[in-house]
Amino acid sequence: MEKNIALPFDCDTEEVVLGAAMLEVKAMPEVVQYLRPEMFYYDNHRIIFAALMRMYNERRNIDLITVADELRRHNELEKVGGPFYITKLCSQVASTAHLRTHCLIVKDFYLRRQVIKGLSHLLGTAQDMSVDLADVVCDIQELATQVEKDAVKADNVRNMEVLMDDTLTQAKERMENSANGVTGTDTGLADLNKITGGWQNGDLVIIAARPATGKTMFTLFLARIAARTGVNAVFFSIEMQGERLGDRLILMESNVNPYRWRTGQTDEAEWNEAYTTAESLAELPIIIDDNPSMSMDYIRAQARMLKSRGKCDIIFIDYLQLSDMKGTVKENRNREQEVAAAARKAKLLAKEMNCPVILLSQLNREAENRFGGKPQLSDLRESGAIEQDADIVVMLYRPALYNIPTDKDSGYPTEGLGVLNIAKHRNGETGNVYFSHNNSMTKFEDYVPPMEWLMKQAK
Repeated sequence: MEKNIALPFDCDTEEVVLGAAMLEVKAMPEVVQYLRPEMFYYDNHRIIFAALMRMYNERRNIDLITVADELRRHNELEKVGGPFYITKLCSQVASTAHLRTHCLIVKDFYLRRQVIKGLSHLLGTAQDMSVDLADVVCDIQELATQVEKDAVKADNVRNMEVLMDDTLTQAKERMENSANGVTGTDTGLADLNKITGGWQNGDLVIIAARPATGKTMFTLFLARIAARTGVNAVFFSIEMQGERLGDRLILMESNVNPYRWRTGQTDEAEWNEAYTTAESLAELPIIIDDNPSMSMDYIRAQARMLKSRGKCDIIFIDYLQLSDMKGTVKENRNREQEVAAAARKAKLLAKEMNCPVILLSQLNREAENRFGGKPQLSDLRESGAIEQDADIVVMLYRPALYNIPTDKDSGYPTEGLGVLNIAKHRNGETGNVYFSHNNSMTKFEDYVPPMEWLMKQAK
C-alpha cells in the first residue's frame, strides 16, 4: 500500500555523509553512532556505506582509492556508478563541521519512511477481518518499539565524571526517601524489607513455587500492601478471573468466613462487612487485567499506556508459563527458549518502566521428589535462563504441605508457617524470610513463634 505514498528522502545529504566518511579520518567513528546501511534511501548509497562499515570494522584505511578498491573486490563498483560516482561524492563535501547534523537528517528520513511503511501495512492488516484484533495491537506496539529504538536520542555513554555525579544523585535520593531502611516499595514483611530494602525500581523479582502453594494469594498481598502506601499497582492475571481475585482481596481485608463466602452461605452481618470492605478496596490504586491470552508484548503495551497516565508504579504478572508465547516464537524455538525470551522481556520491561516487576513462575516436580520438598534454583520450570535475568529469586515454600512438623533451618513449628527463600539477590544478601498465614491463605503477617515454642527454647 505504501507504493501509492511518496516516501521522504534527501539525496544531497546522503551524498555529503558518504563523501565526508571517505575524506575525513575522524568521520566514520561519528557516523557509525547514528547510521546503518539500510538507513540510506538509494541502493548504491547502501552498498557504499556497507563497504565503509566493513573497512572501518577491520580497521583499514579509508579514502577514495581504498573504497573504490573494496567495492571492486566485491564486484560492486559498477553497481554504484563506477569510480566517477565515488569521486563525485567526495567533491560534494565542502566541510565536515556539521557531520552530526547531516547524519541525523539521513536518520530522520529513514525513520519517517519506516513509519509510513509500517502504518500502511497496519492499515491493511486492520482491514483484514481474519486477523485477530489483539494481534493488530501487538503489531502496532512492535512498530512503535522498532522506531523508538532509533528515534530516542538517549545518551547511555558517560564518562566517569558524569557517572559519579549520577551515582551520587541516586544515593542522595535513597537517603531522602528511606523510611527505616526501606528505599523501594514496601513488601509488607519487616524481614523481607530488611533484605531487599523494598522492591526496587528496575528490578525483576521472580516468585516461584509449586502449584497450590499460595503464590497468587501472596502476590495479591504484596499488591495490596503497595497500594496501601499510595503506589499504583498493576496486576496481570492470566490464570484467574478478576472477580476471583476480588473475592480474595475482600477476604484478606475482612473477617468474612472464606468457606461461607465461596459457597454463598454468608450471613447478613458478614455481607455487610464484605460490602464495606469492597467500598474501601475500591479506593485503592490497583488495576487488574485478566485477559486470558495475554503475551509479554501485550503486557508491555498495557503497562506503557498506564505509565503514561501515571497509573503504573509496580507490575505483577501471574504467571510466566501461562503467558501467550506467540509474540516470542521464532523458527526452531522450543518451549524453554520461548519462556527464556518471555523472562528477558519482563526484565527489559522493568528497566523501561523504571519500576519493580514481580513475575510469578512455577517450579518443576523435582522439589517434590526431594526429601522435605524444599525448592532450589534448579527447580525453576522450563528455563534456567529465568534465573539469569532475575535480580531477585524468591522460593515460596510451605513445609507443612509435606507433613514436616519442624522447619529444618529455623526449628520453627510448621503449622501456619510460610518460608520465602531469597535464593538469588543480585544487589544484596540471600536467606530465609518467615511469615505466618491462616489456613485459607487470606491473611499474611510477620512470623512470631508461638509462646509454647519460645518457652521451650528458654529452658
